[in-house]
Amino acid sequence: MQKTEGMKQQYESLEWSGPIDDESVVQSDSLLTFPYEYPGSDTEVSIDTDEFTAVCPWTGLPDFGALVVTYVPGDVCLELKSVKYYLLAYRSVGIVQEHAANRILNDLAAACSPRSMTLTLDYNTRGGLHTVVTAHYPVQ
Repeated sequence: MQKTEGMKQQYESLEWSGPIDDESVVQSDSLLTFPYEYPGSDTEVSIDTDEFTAVCPWTGLPDFGALVVTYVPGDVCLELKSVKYYLLAYRSVGIVQEHAANRILNDLAAACSPRSMTLTLDYNTRGGLHTVVTAHYPVQ
């Protein structure tokens, strides 16, 4: 029993002290666009990654998820390398899951003024809970 009690005390004293950055490290002005040659068409563009990560603003523990952005371009399209670098900026940002989805949607929509855009952020299960956040532009 002595070993179990000692282990329990050690376990309860464990803390994570990883870096937690403020949202200000995410630079939306790094998002680039290029002219779309078919404005007015109903062409849908889909961008996805299963490597999105941010951190919990309270514990600093990582949140991993799959992100899918689907949009109908207006006059410009998002340049993919800049989107990748933009998303990588979140890797140590302390942000709640619901805010991350809306912040990313707002930044992407501001960069390219799409006719419509939907962003889904499907987080890996953590603590037994699975979260999927879907945000729309314009708001439906």
